[in-house]
Amino acid sequence: MMTVHEVSKLAGVSIRTLQYYDKIGLLHPTGYTDAGYRLYDDTDLERLQHILLFKELEFPLKDIKAIINSPGFDRSKALEQQIELLRLKKEHIENLMNFALGIKMLGVKHMDFKAFDRSKLDEYSRQAKELYGNMPEYKEMEEKQRNRTEEDERIIADRFMLLFKEAGEMKNMDPASADAQNLVKRIQDYITENLYTCTNKILRGLGKMYSGGGDFTTNIDSYGGEGTAIFVANAIEIYCDDAE
Repeated sequence: MMTVHEVSKLAGVSIRTLQYYDKIGLLHPTGYTDAGYRLYDDTDLERLQHILLFKELEFPLKDIKAIINSPGFDRSKALEQQIELLRLKKEHIENLMNFALGIKMLGVKHMDFKAFDRSKLDEYSRQAKELYGNMPEYKEMEEKQRNRTEEDERIIADRFMLLFKEAGEMKNMDPASADAQNLVKRIQDYITENLYTCTNKILRGLGKMYSGGGDFTTNIDSYGGEGTAIFVANAIEIYCDDAE
């Protein structure tokens, strides 16, 4: 038997998420310790693996619950289906990764002018257009940027980063708090208004990028202080989970 803390560490899932899965009837613990901590056995862990696989395949939690709780649920068959879906998903994931790179190269290209000279920015734009020119998100972003001056772009980027400065002021709060969740909504709306339609799916991917290290994490933390990027990423995860 494993405690909720051990399962959280093993699976890379927050304790809050495990508590939420219990609350909605998706994953109940087998028992509790005398102190009231949840306990999970091997069957629970196997069920959690299926939940996380379905979640990676972007099944809504309500659908995952319906599938797993179905009397005819076959774990072996489900695993075969998940493998096939993952295989089919591979190309799409690669496209999303390329799109993420496009965001990195273009969407926040004015965060730090000292890091790039004009020729590199022009080359990034050229490469991105070749790679992402047929994507609807890129076309939407290109259309919105069409009549903007460099000063317009700089102002938009600066105002966007002010949202992360604001996040830094609340990074010690609960990311599930009303203020944090409202900030996530404002970030999503700002991206939609100024770049491209930021769906919850794209927003979740951005959250992972923000906390994944590299330039994104460095720039966000430079505005809000160390830990801001992780705070925003956690708040985004909660926001997207609650929207399912």
